[in-house]
Amino acid sequence: MDVLFSFAYATWGTAVARGMCFSEDRLVETLIDDRRVERLLVAETSRSLPIKLLKDRVRKPPQPPTGNGFSLYGPTRLRRSDPTSIRAVEGSFRHWDARLRRVCRRRGLVRPAVITTHPLIAGFAPLEWASSVTYYAYDDLAELPELRRYRPAILEAYRRVRELGRGVAAVSPAILEVIRPTGPGIVVPNGVDPEEWSSPQPAPPWFRSLPGPRLLYVGSLESRVDVEALATAARALPEASFVLVGPLLEPDHFAELRMLSNVHLRPPASRSEVVGLVTAADACLLPHLDSALTRAMSPLKLYEYLAGGAPVAALDLKPIRDVSSRVVLREDLGVAIAEALAMGRAPESDRRAFAEANSWRRRQEPILQLALDAVPDQPVAC
Repeated sequence: MDVLFSFAYATWGTAVARGMCFSEDRLVETLIDDRRVERLLVAETSRSLPIKLLKDRVRKPPQPPTGNGFSLYGPTRLRRSDPTSIRAVEGSFRHWDARLRRVCRRRGLVRPAVITTHPLIAGFAPLEWASSVTYYAYDDLAELPELRRYRPAILEAYRRVRELGRGVAAVSPAILEVIRPTGPGIVVPNGVDPEEWSSPQPAPPWFRSLPGPRLLYVGSLESRVDVEALATAARALPEASFVLVGPLLEPDHFAELRMLSNVHLRPPASRSEVVGLVTAADACLLPHLDSALTRAMSPLKLYEYLAGGAPVAALDLKPIRDVSSRVVLREDLGVAIAEALAMGRAPESDRRAFAEANSWRRRQEPILQLALDAVPDQPVAC
């Protein structure tokens, strides 16, 4: 079986640079290893050629894996930014579709099944030469602040996915409710790589030297984080160290926290450091505001926290209510932290069992079944 996979707003290079740790990155790895996939073409959306050349000079792009029928296609263009109007988006992805059809023919792919995490590809690319089209919705991208200008086009893409009857695999029921697919639709929450969590390295010295209890949040530092709840909890627990690790995308949003002596904002950590931090934390935090975006999430960090054996203190949100009894959900974050600390870290056997039960391989098998089982018996030529 031949498969064409396309990222959303990422490239192969950015996926490798971030440690192949996001949901779509893990799906690529699953496709590379799956024996049912004879040839895999990873196709990126068009990038600005001048910007690409500049970035490639700063950092040499990683080489794709060799063998196993893997190939990579990264088209370029002169335009610097993506179009936003419905008409321009439609034209752009029709052009992308035609280019990909020719690339598939040249590289020998026969009636490839298309799996995409890009909503505009799922909705606007005709893909009449593909045997099936499956949209993997790892977030409700229409609600992401950084994609606000593309929101009308993304919502139109959701409508077209319904109209075309394309399959949808979403990380939460809320995303399926937004898209309302008329084709097959399944819910596939996020997962973890058990091997990654099997032999964690020690946490960095700077973390181990902080006064305990050490409370950890890992993720993008942006407006989805409830800063007020964190500040209230930090003032109520002055002996605790609150550590937030990740890219500071909205500095003004975190101004109040930066004034508190027991709150520590740290830059992004490597994958091995993240594992070490989680396995050394006394409790991990999930202080997300209640919004359309967070109600549609399957927080990847939550599964990593639990795979690392940490109890989790979280503000109450529907998507995380039934994940584990080791997640303490309260309206008051300080109360949740106290209960999580009293619970303590999970026994080693329990955390390993959680990781195995929620492995990416188990999680993503239904996505492959949805995409590959939809392939018709009659060949479809590229």
